[in-house]
Amino acid sequence: MTDASEPPAIPELSSGLSREEAIALRESFDAEEQARIQQTVAELLDLLGKTHTMAVLSAFAFAEGSLRFSDLEAKLDVAPNTLSTRLQDLTEAGLLDRDAYDEVPPRVEYTPTAKAESLFPVFAHLHHWAIEHEL
Repeated sequence: MTDASEPPAIPELSSGLSREEAIALRESFDAEEQARIQQTVAELLDLLGKTHTMAVLSAFAFAEGSLRFSDLEAKLDVAPNTLSTRLQDLTEAGLLDRDAYDEVPPRVEYTPTAKAESLFPVFAHLHHWAIEHEL
């Protein structure tokens, strides 16, 4: 166990922890922190499991900067109401920032937050996996 005043050193996501290293890291936290982390992971997986959420985040992971609703609509085969709901979900989760401009026609841009950008290596890993494997 780690002293509550000194949290364990957390490696960078890109460091590629082995299964054993991941288990050791998880077990280095006290029970309350382990429960918090498990709850956060469960909430993240619930969000990512919603229809088209991964496709929306993937579009941002490989885009340069902000995307407009119309950009996402053109890239993704997603119904407009579903896309709108997913963008709202991701904004409420703190993964996207929404900027509305007072223009005619209205313009809204979505920008990934630092929290979302820290998830983007996951998409690189998934694409790398897909290069080597098929389902």
